[in-house]
Amino acid sequence: MTARKSFQTGAWVETPGPGVRIVIRNDLPVPSPSSGEVLIKLECTGVCHSDVYSILGRTPMTAHIVGHEGIGKIISTGSGVASDVLNKRVGVKWLYNYCGSCEICAKDVTYCPNQENPGRNVAGTFQQYIVSPIKPLTFIPDAISSELAAPLLCAGVTIYSAIAKLRLKPGEWLLLPGAGGGLGHLGVQIAHIFGLKVIAVDTGEDKRKLCVDLGATCFLDFKASDVVASVKEMTNGYGVHGAVCLASSKAGYTQALSLLRNLGTLVCIGLATEALPITPFEMVIRGINILGSSVGTEQEMDELLKMAAEGKVKALVEVFDFNRLDEVLQKLETNEISGRAVVMLPDS
Repeated sequence: MTARKSFQTGAWVETPGPGVRIVIRNDLPVPSPSSGEVLIKLECTGVCHSDVYSILGRTPMTAHIVGHEGIGKIISTGSGVASDVLNKRVGVKWLYNYCGSCEICAKDVTYCPNQENPGRNVAGTFQQYIVSPIKPLTFIPDAISSELAAPLLCAGVTIYSAIAKLRLKPGEWLLLPGAGGGLGHLGVQIAHIFGLKVIAVDTGEDKRKLCVDLGATCFLDFKASDVVASVKEMTNGYGVHGAVCLASSKAGYTQALSLLRNLGTLVCIGLATEALPITPFEMVIRGINILGSSVGTEQEMDELLKMAAEGKVKALVEVFDFNRLDEVLQKLETNEISGRAVVMLPDS
């Protein structure tokens, strides 16, 4: 076996804040796994909009390395971990660890108030090697390449769980604003598998073709169509049964709420910081349900990976070398990435 390196390459953030940029460093120590942990040599990692928010100080970050969509192989184990996991390909997700003993964990560990998250309060996946507790890791099916699996660890399971939370029946209407984007194009595929009628909202002929090809019932270009009038016409004047808002703006939430029918449900994913544009009075008289959703459960992750392994769901990815990570983050900040971005970690 090749001797393990003492130092590794990673992307360092000294102090998050406006205008901050990552620094590629080659002097970061390779960590050692403690009891119940494994050491993973990462092959690649997805790059998420939330990574940009963390670096720029828009969301809390106490770690110095971001990233939470990492794929790699287990190369060593700490005490208490069976050796048969060695060389297994695994995914490091947003849920890095949870207490497993609180009242929230008893219901859903993804909302554990004591959880640890890579890129937030523990070192993330923008590095060659990472230690992780064995229990939250996701084992990746052989039928999915690492580059295609990485975006499913956050973007994929997030939109999968959000659509599942709507509890819609086959044939009911789902509104997906931003359907041609990184989460949206996965959502169109998942909703189509669930038998939902998807109204994809975005702009541009390329995104129209993409959404329709992926299974959207119809596409509305918000720059060329009266979205509100079109949705009302398609739904007999009632509006959609459910909507998933991916936008991080008040305008996006305003539109989504206006297109819900009475008794409809909105699931919030977009990290807007403004108050929701709806009053308790309107929620009462319309019977509107509003839910927040962050990532998803292990069962949902496994269900999504099974779909991907069967070729039913496929992320559109742009793959970059690790030395272009800063460029990728800037492109994400200005919405210049089509689909999802994945960077390949240095092999040596």
